[in-house]
This record gives sequence, structure tokens and C-alpha cells, in this order.
Amino acid sequence: MKLLPAQKIKETSDPLRTTPAATTAPPMMPTLAVIIPAYNEHKTLREILDTVRAVPVVTEIVVVDDCSTDGTADLLRAMAREDPALKVVYHDRNQGKGAAIITGLKHAASEVVVIQDADLEYEPNQLTELLAEMQRQNASVVYGSRFRGTLQGMRLPNLLANKILTFLANVLFGARISDEATCYKMFRRSVLLEMPLRARRFDFCPEVTAKVRKRGHRIYEVPISYRARTAAEGKKIRWTDGVDAIWALIKYRFRD
Repeated sequence: MKLLPAQKIKETSDPLRTTPAATTAPPMMPTLAVIIPAYNEHKTLREILDTVRAVPVVTEIVVVDDCSTDGTADLLRAMAREDPALKVVYHDRNQGKGAAIITGLKHAASEVVVIQDADLEYEPNQLTELLAEMQRQNASVVYGSRFRGTLQGMRLPNLLANKILTFLANVLFGARISDEATCYKMFRRSVLLEMPLRARRFDFCPEVTAKVRKRGHRIYEVPISYRARTAAEGKKIRWTDGVDAIWALIKYRFRD
């Protein structure tokens, strides 16, 4: 992975100047860390990492292996030897997606962080547009919305759960979003560091949505494309995770 070089922008001001001022240089794009929680994703891990590495705006990748048992950890060790810039952290016991994200956040150093699943449901080249929207709006939080973009293969129970979670986020927190449970959540890292995060499994999404809204951050959205994988392909979310997510939104309405 090739890191983008740091740039400096020099600004000058002369109140006596009568000639037209030079065009102001555009603001420098912030550094972007991609946090990838991985559990038993040996089949897709190399492809997703290669794809993320090819995204020009990505300056840091942090992979957290959540005590995989299918060879994912061994593959990561080999890839880390190939690419010294790749950061890999290993859990010594399985703790869940939310716990892996929180671990990744502790090891990320970039100004902006985004979550990327280790499967192939989301297309990493879309991260460029999320970061561009963050710059355009001077935003702290940007989500990639599957329901404003292209959606393929989502099962009806998952679709209904997504709609319920989005409805609750809008009613309880005034989020005004169309996709609460999207994986593509991009934040200024300072925003996440200022709040306590307790999620262990898939309750990270509702917890972080609730807490950024309670702190007054507007959530901007960018349309994205999404292709759902099946349980046979390795999809791990269960119906009980939907119940936990609904409870998390209700719970964090009244506590932090």
C-alpha cells in the first residue's frame, strides 16, 4: 500500500493588494484509515484487501482478526510480511464485530476512519465519494446508503430489519437518514474518541448512530451499491442481532 505524501498549503493575505488574488488551493484531503474487522473470511480477505489498497484516498489499513479458525490469521500474517504498511491486530478470543472495530480504532492514526467488511458486499472504490462528501460538507459523519443507491439480493427479513432500525433512528434521534445499518460509516476519528463505545457484536451501528446524533453531529449520506451475500457464502448476522440492534437504539436514547 502506497501512502499519500503530506502536503502543505500556504495562505497569504495583503489588504493593499489591488490585483486579483490567486486562486485559493483546495483544502487538503484528510488521511483515511480503513478498519476491517475479520472473522473467518479467508476466502475473500485477499481480494478485499487488494481492492482497498487500490483506492487512492486510502492512507492506512487496520485489520482486526477476531480469533478466526479458518486460516484467516495465517493469511494476514503472510500479507503483513508482504506489505509492512498493513496494520494487523489479533484478538486472542472471539469478541464480535463491534469489539473488533473498537480495537481497530485504537490502532488507527488517520484523521478520518471508515468501516469496511472483509467480504465482497461493498465496493471499496465508493469510499472516495464518501470522503469527498465529507470535504464538501465539512462534515464529521458520512454514511453510504444502500437504499439511495443500488441494492441486490437482500432477503426480506433483513430488509424489514433495516427499515425498522432506520425508522427508529429517525424518530428517536432525528437522524434523517435512509440506511442506519450500513457498514459504510465514515467519521472524523476525533468524534469517535470523544464518546464511550461499548458494542461487542453488530450493535456497533445503532450505538454509534445514537451517540453521534446525541452530540449534535449531522449524518450525511452518499448513495452506494451493495450486493448481499448468502449464509452459504459466509453471512453471519442473525435475527437475534436485529433484536439487539433495536434494543440498542432504545437504550441509548436514555443513556450514554
